[in-house]
Formats: sequence, C-alpha cells, structure tokens
Amino acid sequence: MPHDVELGSESLTGVWQGRYTYGSGQGCAFVATLMEIGSFLSGTTHELDEAAGTGEELFAMVEGARRGRTVTFTKTYDGSGGWDHAVRYEGKLSGDGTEIEGRWSIGDAASGSFLMLRSGGKAATVARRAVERV
Repeated sequence: MPHDVELGSESLTGVWQGRYTYGSGQGCAFVATLMEIGSFLSGTTHELDEAAGTGEELFAMVEGARRGRTVTFTKTYDGSGGWDHAVRYEGKLSGDGTEIEGRWSIGDAASGSFLMLRSGGKAATVARRAVERV
C-alpha cells in the first residue's frame, strides 16, 4: 500500500525533471534545482530553447513557496537567449512527494500545463527510508 508523505517532512529540495506545454500541444523539457527552507522555495532552471528552435540554453531563477500540497513559484529568465520575462507556476504536490503538476502563465499573454518529477523518484525515497531505519 502506498504511503503518503507527511507534507511538513518531505522537502522539495532536489533536482526535478520537468516539461511545460503550450495550448498548441508543443512543449519544452527543463531541469529545476530547488531548495526549500521552511515554506520558502528558491532555485534555478535550465532548458533548451525549443520554442524558437535555436537549441540555445536558457537559464532562470526560481522563487516561491509551498503551502501544504500547493506549490507556487515565479521563474524569471536571466536574459540568456534573449529571454528575460517571468513565468508564474502553480501546482499540486503528489501524495508521495515525487510529482508537481499544474498550470503556468505569463500574465494574460500565454498559459499551459506543466509536470515536474523528482529525480530518483520513488526509488530514492525508498532507499532513504531504508537508511533511516538502520
């Protein structure tokens, strides 16, 4: 039987593999490295510019928060590849703490869905719990 994490004890700190999609069905993969301290969330992302098709690497800073299973953050591009706008993300953390799924938006200009999976996922959680028992 799956065990739901106690949301106060499962930190979002770590590396997450993600994908966001546009309304047209196009999407882009990204990697987020997050650090959670208390309910505050910070970190970075990097991705390839699949939207423009240049393959150029894009970097961004992340700042946000988690309240229970709700995760919100703003990703602000650093100007690489000519991207310097901010994107708002709001999602729900899965019961086992390995997925965040939700919606992203750039004001009223654009929006879509996203999914983030914790690197190592359930295998890492099981391994950590086994070590904690020793």
